[in-house]
Amino acid sequence: MLTKRKVQTAVILIIGIIILVNVLGDKLFFRLDFTADQRYSLSKATTDVLEELSEPVTVTAYFSENLPPDVARVTTDFKDLLKEYASRSNGQIVYEFINPNADEETEMKAQQNGIRPIMINVRERDQVKQQRAYLGAIIQLGEKKEVIPFIQPGSAMEYALSTNIKKLSLKEKHKVAFLQGHGEPSLGAFQQLNMSLSVMYDVDTVTVNPSRGIPTEINTLVIVAPKDTIPDFVYTHLNDFINRKGKLLIALNRVEGNLSNGSGEKVDTGLENWLKTKGVEVEANFLIDINCSNVMVRQQEGYFVMNTPVSFPYIPIISNFADHPITKGLESVVLPFASPIKIIPTDTSLIYIPIALSSEKTGINNPPLRFDITKQWTPSDFNLSSVPVAVAVEGKNAQSTLNRMVVFSDGDFSVNGEGQQGQQLQPDNVNLMVNSIDWLSDDTGLIELRTKEVTSRPFDSQLDDGTKTLVKYLNFLLPIILIVIYGVFRFQTKRNLRNKLKSIDYVK
Repeated sequence: MLTKRKVQTAVILIIGIIILVNVLGDKLFFRLDFTADQRYSLSKATTDVLEELSEPVTVTAYFSENLPPDVARVTTDFKDLLKEYASRSNGQIVYEFINPNADEETEMKAQQNGIRPIMINVRERDQVKQQRAYLGAIIQLGEKKEVIPFIQPGSAMEYALSTNIKKLSLKEKHKVAFLQGHGEPSLGAFQQLNMSLSVMYDVDTVTVNPSRGIPTEINTLVIVAPKDTIPDFVYTHLNDFINRKGKLLIALNRVEGNLSNGSGEKVDTGLENWLKTKGVEVEANFLIDINCSNVMVRQQEGYFVMNTPVSFPYIPIISNFADHPITKGLESVVLPFASPIKIIPTDTSLIYIPIALSSEKTGINNPPLRFDITKQWTPSDFNLSSVPVAVAVEGKNAQSTLNRMVVFSDGDFSVNGEGQQGQQLQPDNVNLMVNSIDWLSDDTGLIELRTKEVTSRPFDSQLDDGTKTLVKYLNFLLPIILIVIYGVFRFQTKRNLRNKLKSIDYVK
């Protein structure tokens, strides 16, 4: 029998347990992660960075309060991430959250520190108004400071945080140099790539001549889209560079397409012959792929001129990637006027890995040729499957003739262009190039974090329209149907129970 004393004791015990659980939860932070890409779990690369910290790192997060739920989630995720960083770093990560909208002085300080405001729409009393919001952070180690001006909702927070901490703790940056002097794009043509690389590397250019080779302080050499013939002495310096365990990235154009005059030509620089001696042949052919990008075609419709998107197989969209650190997490990359790559091993001490391949419906066209935008493509045009367009080469041991090298059969996929001719590249184009340089230059494993966030899950282009429609309606209707079925089941169960109780003859 319950007494007043027993009830009071039970209530006190429950309150005590709740308080104890909250205290322990505040001190011992952990969470379970059931996401496919483990986006809420710290990677080994991050834990290694945190364990190597010898000085405290202070993170000052400037986050506005009272934001819409979809934006406010960024604050919650970032705070949870910092709790885990603090827990794993043995107290070396110290953080605080400041609301810049609290007063004018705090807001001014946030802006002076490089945190930029954004304008967001907020619904209040059935009205939509714009509010200035802050979602940025300052990371400080001693006198050194790095700024994350804006944390995009859905972005790779762990990568941004870990790379900036790593950058602050680095004693000396690896040097990455872009080869110049043979018609290659200037460093200014790689705006997005240069911005990403500058976080971890000292990026520069290098020009070689007969008497001056590649400086010894350069760890990784990048050769992108040379147009002119490369002299023989350059290959002598390249051989010397790889003999001293230098890393090499080559993005080579073997063909060139000109959409303004509709022509396609072969490109010869001599670099293709040197690559063949290393076991990689970039063929002088145009790769065509049924999974491709569009080009805009002007069409006359009566008195109107309309721009119509037309599939253009000469600009393949690559979504077939190997399980490799360079391509981990990538979804799709556009390679304009790519060529097939053939692997012809010349050294048994090297491992050749095709890291990016075309789709299952691929073909090859030989230059010179004229582009026919109106051509009706047939299945016979795509009689090949999974053709390599990027290869990673790695030495098996210290005695290998080559340490690491990455080769792409397109030199333009990471180039924005010069000045006003520059174009914005899709993120995975830049990620593929930066990941490659990371794999060549850095062994921390941080490259896996850049693409850790899942951005989209597009339909397979090979699916027919009926299947796509079925999947869409299933996604929308299936949860509703399941809820209705559960409701009917529950209603029926309760009704049966009620009828059963009514049928019982209670005897006093």
